[in-house]
Amino acid sequence: MLDEQQFKTYCDSTLEALNRSLGRAGDELGFEADMNNGALTVEFEDPPARFVISPQTPVRQIWVSAHSRSFKLEWNETAGTFVLPATGQDLPALMAEQISKQLGEEVKL
Repeated sequence: MLDEQQFKTYCDSTLEALNRSLGRAGDELGFEADMNNGALTVEFEDPPARFVISPQTPVRQIWVSAHSRSFKLEWNETAGTFVLPATGQDLPALMAEQISKQLGEEVKL
């Protein structure tokens, strides 16, 4: 398991990169992404929804809440990123899938 400092370093860089990608996509597709106190939120107006991406330091995971579901991503040393163990999706792929589902069109991050 990662130590706390490693987790924070990997988590911060992962969420900052995702925030930049979401910002670009949001400008084109009409949703808002905002980083606040280490958590990232994505808000949609039509239809209304809010996704939350937050670090969970005690368990060394990134949790995503979207479409009334919770996704728990873990650091994968081989891939060098946080992945969803059940599917192997990394965080950008998971978010692209969830945003695509929300907007009804394919989104790439």
